[in-house]
Amino acid sequence: MKVDGLHFRSIWLEPDGWSVGAIDQRRLPHEFILARLTSADDAADAIRTMLVRGAPLIGATAAYGVALAMRTDASDAALDRAYKMLIATRPTAINLKWALDEMRTALRALPPSARTELAYRRAAEIAEQDVGTNQEIGRHGLGLIEAVAGTKKPGETINILTHCNAGWLATVDWGTATAPIYRAHDRGIAVHVWVDETRPRNQGASLTAWELGHHGVPHTVIPDNTGGHLMQHRMVDLAIVGTDRVAANGDVCNKIGTYLKALAAHDNGVPFYVALPSPTIDFSIDDGIKHIPIEQRATSEVTHMTGRTADGRIETVRVVPDGSPIANYGFDVTPARLVTGLITERGVLRPERAALASAFPERLAAR
Repeated sequence: MKVDGLHFRSIWLEPDGWSVGAIDQRRLPHEFILARLTSADDAADAIRTMLVRGAPLIGATAAYGVALAMRTDASDAALDRAYKMLIATRPTAINLKWALDEMRTALRALPPSARTELAYRRAAEIAEQDVGTNQEIGRHGLGLIEAVAGTKKPGETINILTHCNAGWLATVDWGTATAPIYRAHDRGIAVHVWVDETRPRNQGASLTAWELGHHGVPHTVIPDNTGGHLMQHRMVDLAIVGTDRVAANGDVCNKIGTYLKALAAHDNGVPFYVALPSPTIDFSIDDGIKHIPIEQRATSEVTHMTGRTADGRIETVRVVPDGSPIANYGFDVTPARLVTGLITERGVLRPERAALASAFPERLAAR
């Protein structure tokens, strides 16, 4: 996607042919800073500190982290160390495990002398696969937006609500939830996005709004609790969100607050779609509410906020009284019954095991 007219991806191989470049998402929207990863430790730290974030991008970063590890030491012990370190960085997104399993399986079959070259090649393939997958998600999701457009007067705006950031910054390019939106906008369809601020890290306000703005997509940032009001007043035509893990029964785990949006959508008859690449499906879990691990993050994400002051300085301030206990659950699970459909690279599916297994038998076999 574009930043001030220039094409960027969220992660890439640098011109030196071995180090890895990435956008430092901790600095957005106030500063556009590029980071350089030169070791598996760098990759792990980038994931852990949310320099990179979003399930698909975490997977791609971990794959490149393995490649960086193999460049230094391609032994079995080094491969195991890199795997163990990287998989421990974030507990909820299943793409992380998928990518690391892909890398380890491919590399284990080769002698150490051949591993570095394959590691970089396989990491690049994982990144390219994500781009292609998201383009297909965009194509299938575009049909949903076009169907809504067919019910409106020519040129009338289609209002789409999203939550958190499931844009190109959360993937390698295009995004999941935003891919259909970008395709519709680029085709000249009048779309407008309601962007949840998504506390406590404000990924909607700081990331989704930033990337939509740089691509020229009309949007409005709203406080997290506004969505229900907008739906009640018929100001939302459909909701599209992303996900970090989908259970085999169609339950969807996404950024905290998604469940509440799904409840409001259900109560007001607003279609609620979830966009996801197939590596996000976890066929080993049959009940998302009971079995998907929910990351509990640092209390500082709740107690403090960072922004730009009137004189241009970037400052972090405390907004919670000293001594108040803090709970910071990073994700929640939306039951399948509240999901209208799952937008995947192989079509829009019903949120149920039979549909997922039929569309992705190879993922079921690999669990």
